[in-house]
Amino acid sequence: AAITGRTDSRDSPADRWGLFLIMALDIQMLLGLMLYLGISPNMKAILAHFGDAMKDPATRFWAVEHITAMFAAVLVAHVGRVLARKAKTPASKRTRLLVCFTLATILMLAGMPWPGRPGGRVLFRV
Repeated sequence: AAITGRTDSRDSPADRWGLFLIMALDIQMLLGLMLYLGISPNMKAILAHFGDAMKDPATRFWAVEHITAMFAAVLVAHVGRVLARKAKTPASKRTRLLVCFTLATILMLAGMPWPGRPGGRVLFRV
């Protein structure tokens, strides 16, 4: 909706997709925080020996880099939604959503455990 409606001058029912994105990000963040702060035995071990975890790139990725990137992505998406609500025209609203949601997507992709990087995982398991 943000891309196709940039030149449109009226509000669209597709603008609700931004709300669904925010809700999905919030749910994912809550699940991730539950894993980070208590459920995951790996994170319990990492947080118990945080100094040692900083020396290993794979554990540092999970302890610091992943959660920081994902939290920043959620924050940018929320800020984009607020800025879009304050926009004066529907076109500027969609432009703000496009910029902020694109930046949030880039942050999420940068914080994923891609194969080949420390802490990375395989894409497909058989």
